[in-house]
Amino acid sequence: MALNDADLGVAAELIAGADAVLVCAGAGMGVDSGLPDFRGDEGFWTAYPPYERLGIRFVELADPRHFTEDPELAWGFYGHRLELYRKTVPHDGFRILRSWGEPKPGGTVVFTSNVDGQFGEAGFGLVAEVHGSIHHLQCVVPCGPHIWPADDDVPIDPETMRATGPLPRCPRCGNLARPNILMFGDADWVPHRTDEQLTALTEWRRENRDLVVVELGAGRAVPTVRRYAELASAATGALIRINPREPEIRHGRGVSFPHGALETLTALDARLRAG
Repeated sequence: MALNDADLGVAAELIAGADAVLVCAGAGMGVDSGLPDFRGDEGFWTAYPPYERLGIRFVELADPRHFTEDPELAWGFYGHRLELYRKTVPHDGFRILRSWGEPKPGGTVVFTSNVDGQFGEAGFGLVAEVHGSIHHLQCVVPCGPHIWPADDDVPIDPETMRATGPLPRCPRCGNLARPNILMFGDADWVPHRTDEQLTALTEWRRENRDLVVVELGAGRAVPTVRRYAELASAATGALIRINPREPEIRHGRGVSFPHGALETLTALDARLRAG
Protein backbone atom coordinates (compact mmCIF):
# COMPACT_ATOMS: atom_id res chain seq x y z
CA MET A 1 0.00 0.00 0.00
CA ALA A 2 1.38 3.36 -1.06
CA LEU A 3 1.77 6.19 1.39
CA ASN A 4 -1.12 8.64 1.38
CA ASP A 5 -0.08 11.79 -0.48
CA ALA A 6 -2.40 14.07 1.48
CA ASP A 7 -1.05 12.74 4.78
CA LEU A 8 2.50 13.26 3.54
CA GLY A 9 1.61 16.87 2.83
CA VAL A 10 0.14 17.40 6.32
CA ALA A 11 3.15 15.78 7.99
CA ALA A 12 5.60 17.80 5.90
CA GLU A 13 3.86 21.01 6.95
CA LEU A 14 4.07 20.00 10.63
CA ILE A 15 7.82 19.34 10.31
CA ALA A 16 8.54 22.48 8.30
CA GLY A 17 6.56 24.70 10.67
CA ALA A 18 8.10 23.50 13.94
CA ASP A 19 11.10 25.00 15.75
CA ALA A 20 12.28 21.63 17.06
CA VAL A 21 11.90 17.89 16.45
CA LEU A 22 11.24 15.38 19.23
CA VAL A 23 11.77 11.78 18.09
CA CYS A 24 9.96 9.14 20.17
CA ALA A 25 11.15 5.69 19.11
CA GLY A 26 10.30 2.10 19.97
CA ALA A 27 11.67 -1.20 18.74
CA GLY A 28 10.18 -0.79 15.25
CA MET A 29 12.75 1.90 14.50
CA GLY A 30 15.59 -0.64 14.47
CA VAL A 31 13.95 -3.26 12.25
CA ASP A 32 15.10 -1.52 9.05
CA SER A 33 18.67 -1.72 10.34
CA GLY A 34 18.27 -5.51 10.46
CA LEU A 35 17.58 -5.83 14.18
CA PRO A 36 15.18 -8.60 15.25
CA ASP A 37 11.55 -7.92 16.11
CA PHE A 38 10.75 -9.42 19.52
CA ARG A 39 7.00 -8.83 19.22
CA GLY A 40 5.32 -11.94 20.60
CA ASP A 41 6.90 -15.32 21.25
CA GLU A 42 6.91 -16.20 17.55
CA GLY A 43 8.90 -13.11 16.62
CA PHE A 44 11.38 -13.74 19.41
CA TRP A 45 11.79 -17.42 18.54
CA THR A 46 12.25 -16.57 14.85
CA ALA A 47 15.20 -14.40 15.88
CA TYR A 48 16.51 -16.95 18.39
CA PRO A 49 15.59 -20.55 17.39
CA PRO A 50 17.58 -22.13 20.28
CA TYR A 51 15.19 -20.54 22.77
CA GLU A 52 12.20 -22.03 20.95
CA ARG A 53 13.76 -25.48 21.33
CA LEU A 54 14.23 -24.76 25.02
CA GLY A 55 10.73 -23.30 25.35
CA ILE A 56 12.09 -20.03 26.82
CA ARG A 57 10.19 -16.80 26.15
CA PHE A 58 11.60 -13.27 25.95
CA VAL A 59 9.85 -12.13 29.13
CA GLU A 60 11.47 -15.05 30.94
CA LEU A 61 14.97 -14.24 29.69
CA ALA A 62 14.60 -10.52 30.44
CA ASP A 63 14.36 -11.29 34.17
CA PRO A 64 17.26 -9.95 36.26
CA ARG A 65 17.18 -12.95 38.64
CA HIS A 66 18.99 -15.02 35.99
CA PHE A 67 22.15 -12.99 36.58
CA THR A 68 22.36 -14.42 40.09
CA GLU A 69 20.70 -17.82 39.55
CA ASP A 70 22.09 -18.76 36.11
CA PRO A 71 24.56 -16.10 34.91
CA GLU A 72 25.69 -18.12 31.87
CA LEU A 73 22.08 -18.18 30.62
CA ALA A 74 21.62 -14.47 31.28
CA TRP A 75 24.87 -13.41 29.67
CA GLY A 76 24.30 -15.81 26.77
CA PHE A 77 21.28 -13.76 25.77
CA TYR A 78 22.55 -10.29 26.58
CA GLY A 79 26.08 -10.98 25.36
CA HIS A 80 24.72 -12.08 22.00
CA ARG A 81 22.54 -8.96 21.76
CA LEU A 82 25.46 -6.73 22.72
CA GLU A 83 27.62 -8.12 19.92
CA LEU A 84 24.72 -7.82 17.46
CA TYR A 85 24.10 -4.18 18.35
CA ARG A 86 27.80 -3.35 18.14
CA LYS A 87 27.84 -4.55 14.52
CA THR A 88 24.57 -2.88 13.48
CA VAL A 89 24.76 0.15 11.18
CA PRO A 90 21.87 2.62 11.69
CA HIS A 91 19.70 2.90 8.59
CA ASP A 92 19.35 6.14 6.63
CA GLY A 93 16.22 7.16 8.52
CA PHE A 94 18.40 8.21 11.44
CA ARG A 95 20.28 10.65 9.20
CA ILE A 96 17.01 12.01 7.86
CA LEU A 97 15.67 12.73 11.34
CA ARG A 98 18.88 14.56 12.26
CA SER A 99 18.74 16.61 9.08
CA TRP A 100 15.22 17.84 9.87
CA GLY A 101 16.39 19.37 13.12
CA GLU A 102 19.70 20.83 11.92
CA PRO A 103 18.27 24.15 10.63
CA LYS A 104 15.87 24.51 13.58
CA PRO A 105 16.65 26.43 16.80
CA GLY A 106 15.87 23.41 19.00
CA GLY A 107 17.41 20.74 16.77
CA THR A 108 16.41 17.09 17.12
CA VAL A 109 16.33 15.19 20.43
CA VAL A 110 15.26 11.63 21.20
CA PHE A 111 13.15 9.73 23.74
CA THR A 112 13.48 5.98 23.22
CA SER A 113 12.77 2.67 24.91
CA ASN A 114 15.43 1.02 22.75
CA VAL A 115 18.60 -0.18 24.46
CA ASP A 116 20.57 -0.77 21.24
CA GLY A 117 22.42 2.57 21.17
CA GLN A 118 21.61 3.27 17.52
CA PHE A 119 20.72 6.92 18.07
CA GLY A 120 24.04 7.57 19.76
CA GLU A 121 25.85 5.73 16.98
CA ALA A 122 23.98 7.89 14.44
CA GLY A 123 25.30 11.06 16.05
CA PHE A 124 22.34 12.40 18.03
CA GLY A 125 23.39 14.57 20.96
CA LEU A 126 20.58 14.39 23.51
CA VAL A 127 19.11 10.88 23.71
CA ALA A 128 16.96 9.83 26.67
CA GLU A 129 17.17 6.03 26.89
CA VAL A 130 14.28 5.38 29.25
CA HIS A 131 15.12 1.67 29.65
CA GLY A 132 18.88 2.13 29.80
CA SER A 133 21.55 0.91 27.40
CA ILE A 134 23.11 -2.46 26.67
CA HIS A 135 26.38 -0.62 25.99
CA HIS A 136 26.75 0.20 29.69
CA LEU A 137 27.16 -2.11 32.69
CA GLN A 138 26.41 -2.01 36.40
CA CYS A 139 27.05 -4.27 39.39
CA VAL A 140 24.52 -7.06 39.93
CA VAL A 141 24.32 -6.40 43.68
CA PRO A 142 24.56 -3.37 43.09
CA CYS A 143 27.43 -2.26 45.31
CA GLY A 144 27.03 1.39 44.32
CA PRO A 145 25.72 3.79 41.70
CA HIS A 146 28.61 3.43 39.26
CA ILE A 147 27.94 2.63 35.58
CA TRP A 148 30.69 1.93 33.05
CA PRO A 149 31.03 1.14 29.31
CA ALA A 150 30.44 -2.44 28.19
CA ASP A 151 33.83 -3.12 26.64
CA ASP A 152 33.98 -6.85 27.44
CA ASP A 153 33.58 -9.60 24.85
CA VAL A 154 31.38 -12.46 26.02
CA PRO A 155 31.88 -15.77 24.11
CA ILE A 156 28.57 -17.56 23.38
CA ASP A 157 27.81 -21.14 22.38
CA PRO A 158 25.36 -20.64 19.46
CA GLU A 159 23.70 -24.01 20.05
CA THR A 160 22.86 -23.53 23.71
CA MET A 161 22.98 -19.70 23.75
CA ARG A 162 24.96 -19.86 26.97
CA ALA A 163 28.08 -17.83 27.80
CA THR A 164 31.20 -19.98 27.72
CA GLY A 165 33.99 -17.63 28.80
CA PRO A 166 34.80 -15.23 31.63
CA LEU A 167 31.84 -13.00 32.47
CA PRO A 168 32.08 -9.23 33.04
CA ARG A 169 32.81 -8.29 36.65
CA CYS A 170 32.25 -5.16 38.70
CA PRO A 171 35.55 -3.24 38.86
CA ARG A 172 34.83 -2.09 42.42
CA CYS A 173 33.67 -5.19 44.29
CA GLY A 174 34.45 -8.04 41.88
CA ASN A 175 30.89 -9.34 41.75
CA LEU A 176 29.19 -10.18 38.47
CA ALA A 177 28.25 -7.28 36.20
CA ARG A 178 25.06 -6.96 34.17
CA PRO A 179 23.77 -4.57 31.49
CA ASN A 180 22.45 -1.26 32.77
CA ILE A 181 19.01 -2.11 31.35
CA LEU A 182 15.65 -1.93 33.09
CA MET A 183 14.37 -5.51 32.95
CA PHE A 184 11.05 -7.00 34.05
CA GLY A 185 10.48 -6.74 37.81
CA ASP A 186 13.88 -5.10 38.16
CA ALA A 187 14.50 -3.68 41.65
CA ASP A 188 18.29 -3.47 41.21
CA TRP A 189 18.55 -1.33 38.09
CA VAL A 190 20.81 1.70 38.62
CA PRO A 191 18.79 4.54 37.06
CA HIS A 192 20.89 7.68 37.44
CA ARG A 193 22.31 7.70 33.89
CA THR A 194 18.80 7.58 32.47
CA ASP A 195 17.53 10.06 35.08
CA GLU A 196 20.14 12.59 33.97
CA GLN A 197 19.10 12.14 30.35
CA LEU A 198 15.42 12.58 31.21
CA THR A 199 16.17 15.72 33.23
CA ALA A 200 18.01 17.20 30.24
CA LEU A 201 15.11 16.28 27.96
CA THR A 202 12.58 17.93 30.29
CA GLU A 203 14.64 21.13 30.30
CA TRP A 204 14.86 21.01 26.50
CA ARG A 205 11.08 20.71 26.26
CA ARG A 206 10.61 23.74 28.51
CA GLU A 207 12.74 25.75 26.10
CA ASN A 208 11.20 24.30 22.91
CA ARG A 209 7.41 24.24 23.09
CA ASP A 210 6.83 24.72 19.37
CA LEU A 211 7.87 21.20 18.45
CA VAL A 212 6.78 18.38 16.19
CA VAL A 213 6.76 14.85 17.60
CA VAL A 214 7.78 12.02 15.27
CA GLU A 215 6.88 8.68 16.84
CA LEU A 216 8.32 5.55 15.23
CA GLY A 217 7.69 1.87 15.86
CA ALA A 218 6.16 2.32 19.32
CA GLY A 219 3.21 0.04 20.04
CA ARG A 220 0.70 -0.36 22.84
CA ALA A 221 2.15 -3.56 24.38
CA VAL A 222 4.76 -1.49 26.24
CA PRO A 223 3.20 1.97 25.89
CA THR A 224 5.96 4.09 27.47
CA VAL A 225 7.04 5.76 24.23
CA ARG A 226 3.54 6.15 22.81
CA ARG A 227 2.26 7.85 25.96
CA TYR A 228 5.24 10.20 26.07
CA ALA A 229 4.70 11.17 22.43
CA GLU A 230 1.02 11.87 23.00
CA LEU A 231 1.69 13.99 26.07
CA ALA A 232 4.49 15.93 24.38
CA SER A 233 2.29 16.74 21.38
CA ALA A 234 -0.93 17.42 23.30
CA ALA A 235 -0.64 21.21 23.19
CA THR A 236 -0.03 21.52 19.45
CA GLY A 237 -1.43 18.34 17.91
CA ALA A 238 1.81 18.05 15.95
CA LEU A 239 2.14 14.26 16.20
CA ILE A 240 3.36 12.09 13.33
CA ARG A 241 2.88 8.41 14.15
CA ILE A 242 4.70 5.84 12.02
CA ASN A 243 3.72 2.26 12.81
CA PRO A 244 2.82 -0.54 10.37
CA ARG A 245 0.79 -2.47 12.95
CA GLU A 246 -0.81 0.06 15.30
CA PRO A 247 -0.95 3.42 13.50
CA GLU A 248 -4.21 4.73 14.95
CA ILE A 249 -4.24 8.02 16.84
CA ARG A 250 -7.00 7.63 19.42
CA HIS A 251 -6.23 10.61 21.63
CA GLY A 252 -5.56 14.10 20.34
CA ARG A 253 -4.71 15.16 16.80
CA GLY A 254 -2.02 14.31 14.31
CA VAL A 255 -1.31 12.21 11.23
CA SER A 256 -0.38 8.53 11.04
CA PHE A 257 1.28 6.21 8.55
CA PRO A 258 0.74 2.40 8.57
CA HIS A 259 4.20 1.80 7.14
CA GLY A 260 7.74 1.10 8.25
CA ALA A 261 10.13 3.72 9.58
CA LEU A 262 12.66 3.96 6.74
CA GLU A 263 10.03 3.89 3.98
CA THR A 264 7.98 6.65 5.60
CA LEU A 265 10.92 8.85 6.58
CA THR A 266 12.35 8.62 3.06
CA ALA A 267 9.02 9.63 1.51
CA LEU A 268 8.55 12.47 3.99
CA ASP A 269 12.05 13.77 3.35
CA ALA A 270 11.45 13.77 -0.40
CA ARG A 271 8.22 15.72 0.15
CA LEU A 272 10.00 18.28 2.34
CA ARG A 273 12.79 18.72 -0.20
CA ALA A 274 10.24 19.21 -2.98
CA GLY A 275 8.65 22.03 -0.99
